[in-house]
Amino acid sequence: MRPRKTRLGLVSGGLGAYWPQFPGLRGVLEESARYVTGRFEEQDCQVVDAGFVSDPQESAVAAETLRQADCDLVVIFLTTYLTSSMVLPIAQRTNVPVLLIDLQPTEAMDHANTDTGTWLAYCGQCPLPEVANVFRRSGIDFRSVSGYLHDENAWRRIGAWVSAASARAALRHGRLGLMGHLYPGMLDISTDMTLLSSQFGAHVEVLEFDDLRVRVDAVTDRETADRVALAKEIFALDGSVDPDDLAWGARVSVGLDRLVADFALDAMAYYHRGLDGELHEQLGAGMILGASLLTARGIPLAGEYDIRTAVAMLVSDRMGAGGSFTELQALNFRDGVVEMGHDGPAHLQISSAEPLLRGLGVYHGKRGYGVSVEFDVTHGPVTTFAVGQNRDGSYSFIASEGEVVPGPLLAIGNTTSRVDFGRDPGEWTDEWSATGTGHHWALCVGHRAGAIKAAAELLGIEFIRV
Repeated sequence: MRPRKTRLGLVSGGLGAYWPQFPGLRGVLEESARYVTGRFEEQDCQVVDAGFVSDPQESAVAAETLRQADCDLVVIFLTTYLTSSMVLPIAQRTNVPVLLIDLQPTEAMDHANTDTGTWLAYCGQCPLPEVANVFRRSGIDFRSVSGYLHDENAWRRIGAWVSAASARAALRHGRLGLMGHLYPGMLDISTDMTLLSSQFGAHVEVLEFDDLRVRVDAVTDRETADRVALAKEIFALDGSVDPDDLAWGARVSVGLDRLVADFALDAMAYYHRGLDGELHEQLGAGMILGASLLTARGIPLAGEYDIRTAVAMLVSDRMGAGGSFTELQALNFRDGVVEMGHDGPAHLQISSAEPLLRGLGVYHGKRGYGVSVEFDVTHGPVTTFAVGQNRDGSYSFIASEGEVVPGPLLAIGNTTSRVDFGRDPGEWTDEWSATGTGHHWALCVGHRAGAIKAAAELLGIEFIRV
């Protein structure tokens, strides 16, 4: 899938009074600005460069350009000293998160060969306290990165904010699908759709299982056979897989693709109980293959109607961290690990090995039968990421970093990973459960707590780290 690219607004500037005093200075600063633009373009963003400004009038023009561009993050490059009156209108009129950067030309000045004009190219940090003061007094949130042009530590910090902006953009422009109904009794999963729109900016599309049914009915035998062939390419097939069940899962998968395309969905949560083997029960039981394939393509699907976990999966996917549907399975006090996973769907791109399809005669706690995905998340650093909800209705991002380690796993058609959090598994479980998480979350590859915290800041919600 090709999601909308993160739209990054960029404006660079310096004090126009300097240009006649030091004729070569502006050219040096504009060259730095071109380098910065290039680095941002390397981050797979759509960069809207509003140019180089020298006074408040030019800043107002740049602000209007960025406002019309509907940016997800505005970066203001302080190339040298400038007045706060040049920066404030940009933040006010664009009304999106602002990142201030000041990147001097090199690690340090060559003092013996530095005159005033050369020094001024190193003076981008000089206006930072002034701008920060004015932003605070104006009620404008901001963040800043100070460094030098080729400072990879600074660019990593900048990249974290761009990643956070990608997460914000995924929700702000996202279309979330809710198909079916709540799993009876799962009160933690119950979610106010209005809050998803009011706090994240996302659109929520309410779907019926009949929307899927009519699309599955239209799938041809040839399309089904092609999807079976794709499944055999991607998965190892356990001997328990019944060919008819695999064909049904493949047919539902093709129908799911059409449903997602027809409603332009970026993520979806689903559940249907069904009764006595009727068609809707069969559809619900046939979802895991197609849901896993869609999740691997960047359209995460969460089971049991858990739209908040679908949001976490969407954010983590846009951060390049995968994000697989997960819950607690058992605590292993002998090995000091927490075993976690689910009966699908899974994010196939972060599997430690070839994922397995296993045939199940029963889905625990659900009606129906069919094929399910079995896999282990890539071994190494991971992050659990949940979207919690507080008493006042506000959302929170919750994260904990650990490591997936090898060892014995369940072979029951579930995703299962052994996560070592470097502490007693029971103590971790108690602290994690007290945060406001639901009983599902996204399991992401890499240590992502910093990036998740940044995304929470840009969204204006609470961040909790365990």
